[in-house]
Amino acid sequence: MKDSTDKIAPLVRQFLIALGEDPDREGLAKTPERVAQSLRFLTAGYSKNLKDEINDAIFETGSNDMVIVRDIEVYSLCEHHMLPFFGRCHIGYIARNKVLGVSKLARIMDVFARRLQIQERLTNQIAEAVRDATGAEGVGVVMECRHLCMMMRGVEKQNSVMTTSSVLGSFRRNAATRAEFMNLVK
Repeated sequence: MKDSTDKIAPLVRQFLIALGEDPDREGLAKTPERVAQSLRFLTAGYSKNLKDEINDAIFETGSNDMVIVRDIEVYSLCEHHMLPFFGRCHIGYIARNKVLGVSKLARIMDVFARRLQIQERLTNQIAEAVRDATGAEGVGVVMECRHLCMMMRGVEKQNSVMTTSSVLGSFRRNAATRAEFMNLVK
């Protein structure tokens, strides 16, 4: 990580100069390094491996019921403007005798959220990863996010919330299953 920080910091310094700032003034003297470290943290998903994040926390169970974790905080960066979007993620799946450790759902989400993203793709990547990790018969993911690229620039709409969903397997095929999931996450 230090290597990429060493590469990013000089670029941030040049960026500050291009904005007309003095990168040597007191308030900005360490900004290039801070921004580089911040960007490395906010994009740490590129260096993460799903298998390592799940860490064998898949457990056999006799249950084939719906499992849902609601209101997982999500933070990501829009790939179009590199501005944050943030909100809540709800993940559900129907186990096929295997369940994930509950924290692993949040970890799966973070692997993909900590990359430059669009919310639509992020929602789908989470659903596919949960399906692939568990062999679930169905998976549903709903995300509700506010996008700073829409709130603080462009159309400047402060109360807008973007909602996306991805449903796979029985959540897609069976309207009653999908409706149960959607009802439980609202």
